[in-house]
Amino acid sequence: MAVRELIDKLNCEKKLSHEEWVKLIKEYDESDRAYAAELARCISQEIFGRDIYIRGIVEFSNICKNDCLYCGIRRSNGNVSRYRLTAEEILQCCDEGYGYGFRTFVLQSGEDAFYDREMLCGIVSEIKKRHPDCAVTLSLGEKSREDYEAFFKAGADRYLLRHETADEEHYKKLHPAEMSWKNRMECLSDLKEIGYQTGCGMMIGSPYQTVECLAEDMEFMCGFKPEMIGIGPFLPHKDTPFRSCPQGSYELTLFLLSICRIMLPDVLLPATTALGTIDPKGREQGVLSGANVIMPNLSPVAVRKKYMLYDNKICTGDESAQCRACLERRMESIGYKIKISRGDHR
Repeated sequence: MAVRELIDKLNCEKKLSHEEWVKLIKEYDESDRAYAAELARCISQEIFGRDIYIRGIVEFSNICKNDCLYCGIRRSNGNVSRYRLTAEEILQCCDEGYGYGFRTFVLQSGEDAFYDREMLCGIVSEIKKRHPDCAVTLSLGEKSREDYEAFFKAGADRYLLRHETADEEHYKKLHPAEMSWKNRMECLSDLKEIGYQTGCGMMIGSPYQTVECLAEDMEFMCGFKPEMIGIGPFLPHKDTPFRSCPQGSYELTLFLLSICRIMLPDVLLPATTALGTIDPKGREQGVLSGANVIMPNLSPVAVRKKYMLYDNKICTGDESAQCRACLERRMESIGYKIKISRGDHR
């Protein structure tokens, strides 16, 4: 079966066999990518119109107990200037973001035990009290089920936790021995059961990743049915063991964005900052490949350069108002518009 036929089969049946996934990823060419992008764009427009949802990210701490081999804020990187925002600083970022039209706030950090359950629940509930028409997304890594339940009761709506890879052996090559693939998968299962709109995802082109790994990722997401999928190209950081590894493929990232949209038509699909870092028009091309979410930064400008998961991250110097206006122009240039909305999963 040709790649284009596999794309059509996925569009009809919403699943492929492992062998078909491998063939799709291994054998696609530029014309197949263009075909998938057009199909994904049509599906996205049918469901969401030409609306693009914006999520304001507040990166409130770059302190992390983990030592993931790909990450610039890994525990053993002594070159990072560490910081923590206070609860009031986090709330101030959200207050300002609300004025710029953001109706979803994404609280993201390293796995920093300083912010305990009580403190995080207090921050979430205060955001919801001040802005009851807004959604709160958390991206705080692996927590206990009890923590997840408490955050949900406090008002958190969504949780982003990239699975990183559906292949356990691959996971071990990206993470230190004390981290567990099984625990990562259990966390995702807990989040779904509790009732979060749950996001997973992976880096395209991460070290040791094979076509087989990516096929497993697609099979996993097909079965898990996340409400959000975050995928972007792997970008190396100079202070990690993977500093010399090549960056992930821009074209393959765009292709798999389209494939995710075709596989899960109503999924919330960001065009990531990493795409925009690889190519100046990366986020626009992500949208034209089927993405419908963009996640600009609401963190104080003073700390943005300190939350550097990979080298050369874009938009670290922009004020939030500039960022919002820039995105508006960028989306209008390709025929889309920013929607002031929570942008929930349908």
